[in-house]
Amino acid sequence: MNETLRVWRVRKDHTWIDARMRDDAASGVVELLFFYDDSLVFARRCRTRDEALADARSYLQNLQRAGWNTHW
Repeated sequence: MNETLRVWRVRKDHTWIDARMRDDAASGVVELLFFYDDSLVFARRCRTRDEALADARSYLQNLQRAGWNTHW
């Protein structure tokens, strides 16, 4: 079973966006998943866990520039 780990959450105007990562060591697939109010809006496959975390950081910085605030 693949466990999904929340990387970060941002909030704005009573809505939230989560970045979550699912790492399947057996297949070598790392997925970066983005949820808007608990609905999956897009996912992207990465080659490594470090690549997924770097992409998540980049998305977070862009959202923060647009006025979203981090929230756990």
